[in-house]
Amino acid sequence: MPPPVIIDIASIDLDQTVCSGERIYREFLPHRHEFRLLDGICHCDPQKGELISYCDIREDAWWTRGHIPGRPLLPGVLMLEAAAHTATADIALSNIEAYRRRGFLGLGGVDQAKFRDAVMPPARLYILCVGLEDRPRRFIAQTQGIVNGKMVFEAKITGIVMV
Repeated sequence: MPPPVIIDIASIDLDQTVCSGERIYREFLPHRHEFRLLDGICHCDPQKGELISYCDIREDAWWTRGHIPGRPLLPGVLMLEAAAHTATADIALSNIEAYRRRGFLGLGGVDQAKFRDAVMPPARLYILCVGLEDRPRRFIAQTQGIVNGKMVFEAKITGIVMV
């Protein structure tokens, strides 16, 4: 049985976009091409350290041809990468000046990862993120992935300053 969701999504307008994917990758993250995984952010509460991003999982995504032909499944590593992008965006939007002073933040670790269901296109994957710890050289965030109201993964993400 999955744990409770870390952000009460019933009270949030998941159809709004408070930050576009274009802005995320222009201002906060250096990823390009296929690794621009987030399509936007629909909720951001810097006081609570909360952020919800979303990824539109498309039938023509680059990985669909080879990751289980005839039944494409979003690879778990891409779910975790999208969770890491979400956690970094959470840190950036919580304190943009401190974020910019740090330099590039990279994925430092994944703990307590569990995949609870498959994600098949077309789908919208919401990634819930709550910051747990933020230090000058490291941050930790709890993340969960939701598709159609069902938890599909959970993981604790650690990000580190990459110099």
